[in-house]
Amino acid sequence: MYKVDLNSDLGESFGRYILGMDEKIIPLISSANIACGFHASDPVVMMESVSRTKAAGIRIGAHPGFPDLMGFGRRNMAVSPAEAKAYTLYQISALGGMCQAQGMKLQHVKPHGALYNMAAKDYELSLAICEAVKEYDPELIVMGLSGSETIRAAKDCGLKAASEVFADRGYEEDGSLVNRRKEGAFIRDEDEAIARVIRMVKEGKVTAVTGQDIDIQADSVCVHGDGEKALLFVEKIRTALKAEGIEIAPLCEICR
Repeated sequence: MYKVDLNSDLGESFGRYILGMDEKIIPLISSANIACGFHASDPVVMMESVSRTKAAGIRIGAHPGFPDLMGFGRRNMAVSPAEAKAYTLYQISALGGMCQAQGMKLQHVKPHGALYNMAAKDYELSLAICEAVKEYDPELIVMGLSGSETIRAAKDCGLKAASEVFADRGYEEDGSLVNRRKEGAFIRDEDEAIARVIRMVKEGKVTAVTGQDIDIQADSVCVHGDGEKALLFVEKIRTALKAEGIEIAPLCEICR
């Protein structure tokens, strides 16, 4: 029996600025990555996101990013490992406290945007993030790009690691995501996205933008909550996974 987590980045609204289709997507996923106020969200949105997720019976993960609201956390920043550790711990603690207030517990931590992509190639940055996670709660799962330095650092810290793949993003031959400014960065056809997901889960392979097949580990599949076809992707991928005999389960049931 194949088993995979289905996750989405949520809670990314801010004040009167509404982003994503959280209410519709939350019931369709098994794990939610909730923004912690640095790249998006605010305290009210965070509390509402925890409440919605709790009501749907979905597992919660912290989604910490760089302190860059204007750039949505997608701009690279020059930070020391000590700064990255502090930023991560601050954000995990904020969301973790809101979870505790509502009788919930964090399941995982997934860095956001530029922090995620930089950490994927930078072991020292990944180690700083993982040290923050371990000091907060050593039972938390670290979610990172399949084959990345984040996964290696998490394992070196003795943490559970979940390898993530993306339904709606293109891959380079080295396993990194295609830069959003480049051709092939996004998979816009839902049927193509579904076929790629099924293959990643069942065969452990994905075709890079060069046409070369690369190895990949799929513990969790991400569909971005702010994508123009996010809801359609989630609905169709969920249906296709079940049709292929692939069970959708939260990370805590996959990374034991």
